[in-house]
Amino acid sequence: MDFLKTDPPLTEQQPEILLKVKEIVKNYWINSKKLEVLKGISFSLKKGEIAAILGVSGAGKSTLLNVIGTLDRPDSGSVILADKIISNLPENKLAFLRNRYIGFVFQFHYLLPEFTALENVAMPGLIGKQSKKAVFDKARRLLTAVNMEERLHHKPNELSGGELQRVAVARALINEPILVLADEPTGNLDRLNGDLVFDLILSLSRVSKCAFLVVTHNEQIASQTDRILTLSDGIIIEKRN
Repeated sequence: MDFLKTDPPLTEQQPEILLKVKEIVKNYWINSKKLEVLKGISFSLKKGEIAAILGVSGAGKSTLLNVIGTLDRPDSGSVILADKIISNLPENKLAFLRNRYIGFVFQFHYLLPEFTALENVAMPGLIGKQSKKAVFDKARRLLTAVNMEERLHHKPNELSGGELQRVAVARALINEPILVLADEPTGNLDRLNGDLVFDLILSLSRVSKCAFLVVTHNEQIASQTDRILTLSDGIIIEKRN
């Protein structure tokens, strides 16, 4: 995969093992004291697979997701996406990589308040310099897929919490990423809306064929994925559902 190209057709070129995380170590220093968060994390993720990272608050789940998504760099170890080491790429290449190949869904939606749902979903495609018409057509289709076709032109302050997260899920898929990272995507929602949003994530992952890695502390949600990666004391314990 050449991360410098602007229009790489990856759908049929992805290896079966899409993501490889190898011996990731991440420490933080607080008042001259070293806090060991990730202590040699290793696992892999197949194309089209959906896995949950489960763990208590403070276990390092978000830190791990940030390292995998290249929002933070590991102290040692490597992140390999589609057979290319991405954890050591320079920042200008990482920005393109994140926009084109990785979708993000966070606990808070981070929608731009001055733009409509349609415009928010289209934004990553426009940043990626895709055709404006093609991007907005795709944004409409994605919003329809997440049952938001009646709310295309509503701004974030006119949407409910569940609706905001559905827009955020659609936005994560606009550039047809090969990997989607979701950090507590239902954490701010009530049980009903949380279940609806996660059901959408499950169904969209099957349709899009991209891999999903979902951080959660909700065991019921984790049980619906292909497998569970429990993060405890800086290491991964794996269980298949």
